[in-house]
Amino acid sequence: MRIGFIGLGAMGAGMAAQLLAAGHEVTVWNRSPEAAKALEAKGARVAATPADAARGEVVHSMLANDAAVREVIENGGVLDAMPRGSVHVNHATISIALAQELIAAHAERGIGYVAAPVFGRPEVAAAGNLNIVVSGDPAAVQRVQPLLDTLGQKVWPLGDDPIRAHILKIAGNFMIATAIESMAEASALTRSYGVSAGDFLEVMTGSLFASPIFKTYGGLIAEERYAPAGFKMSLGFKDVGLARSAAEAKRVPMPFASVVHDNLLEAMAAGDGDLDWSALARVAAGRAHLKDR
Repeated sequence: MRIGFIGLGAMGAGMAAQLLAAGHEVTVWNRSPEAAKALEAKGARVAATPADAARGEVVHSMLANDAAVREVIENGGVLDAMPRGSVHVNHATISIALAQELIAAHAERGIGYVAAPVFGRPEVAAAGNLNIVVSGDPAAVQRVQPLLDTLGQKVWPLGDDPIRAHILKIAGNFMIATAIESMAEASALTRSYGVSAGDFLEVMTGSLFASPIFKTYGGLIAEERYAPAGFKMSLGFKDVGLARSAAEAKRVPMPFASVVHDNLLEAMAAGDGDLDWSALARVAAGRAHLKDR
């Protein structure tokens, strides 16, 4: 299949590589050329503009935030370049307001819009083991299903409304943030009594909380291994903000979202925006006046 892939950051590069390895004809575009060159060596065609990557049967995009999606997809000529009947698979975590705009813009042009945000860190994307939530027009979803199966270990269907996949992703990332925050605060408590974060989190993630999220982020907190970031603090701040905005639109109180939002903001104010968001543990430790190991 002729595929375009737009956005080759920590997640997108691994995803595009999976599609290449599956034998698809992939044209890639990225704002900075280094990631595109790496995929060119694997057989990808490098597009000069986003629009040049959008002339195939399917376009995948993995962009950082609302501003990037608007700039590249809406204003960068992508939608105008896509043929009628083609499908855009949007993997980005975006606001519900922007998702509604995109649904309308695609429908006006006769282009299928499939929301397919993913759960997994860069190493998971590179191995093709993502969990993917998907919703959209059933015919469009069916058309891209083999591609999603290549990218993920499991694809979770959520019906014909793309908003469903987008809101599930927002809510899921909020839950990850709260898990990190709970480990950060609890680790600060145990450290104040002489129990290291490593010892505490080894017990917790080996018993009551033996799940991938707690194991992955608990390990990072225990080792204070916050760089290179698998998911930047700044992106976590953005995603918790999306949850708060979506909740406000439906009058859904989310008091803990405000707590986590402010803690992420505090970390960014301290210059930690490019660290992994597990560095929330630094905020909790700092408030308790605990020194680094």
